[in-house]
Formats: sequence, structure tokens, C-alpha cells
Amino acid sequence: MDDDVRFRLLRLLEEHPDKSQRELSDALGLSLGAINYVLKALVEKGEVKINNFRASDNKLRYAYILTPSGIDAKARLTAGFLKRKYAEYEALKAEIAALEETMSGEDAQSRAKGAR
Repeated sequence: MDDDVRFRLLRLLEEHPDKSQRELSDALGLSLGAINYVLKALVEKGEVKINNFRASDNKLRYAYILTPSGIDAKARLTAGFLKRKYAEYEALKAEIAALEETMSGEDAQSRAKGAR
């Protein structure tokens, strides 16, 4: 199970425990089957607990509640997610700086050729 998917799902469940699997699927841009698979894995790991409740139209719905273990896992995953995103950010900054430098050099060469 991908840590980023796990992190994003745990974060979404913490904010919206009453979302259906279809709503979770739409929100995260994942297939319904993938959401079902990850939720089952989170339940098996003891990170999420499923509670039944009745929606206003009398249809049985579920609430996905983070357990203390799930809250701890989300905290660890958040730290790892931030570390990866900061590394990506720094790599992008370096790449942008290199591209800007290349473009500045090409602009200078073009101006020099035009002045001849």
C-alpha cells in the first residue's frame, strides 16, 4: 500500500468520517476498488474502525473512524509526506534556477549575435 495514498485517505477520513467509498474515490481520484482495498487494509491494521449508522433516508451508511493507532500512523505518514514534498520542492527550485540560467545565457548569445 502506497504511503501517500494511505496518508491522503487517513487525512480525508479524519476530516470526513461519514463519506462513502464512492465519495472517497472521487475526492482522491482513485478507483472504487482501490479505496475498498486500502480501507480493508487499514481496518486489518487496526488504524480505522468502521461504525454503522443510518442516514436520513434510512439507508445504512458507515463512518470510518481513526483509531489511536490510525492517528499515530497518520502523524508518522504526515512527517514522511512533508519530507518527500520538501525534497521535491528543493529539486524543482534547483531545476528552475538551472533553466533560468540557461535561458539567460541563450538570451545573451542571441543579443550578441543580433548586435553584430
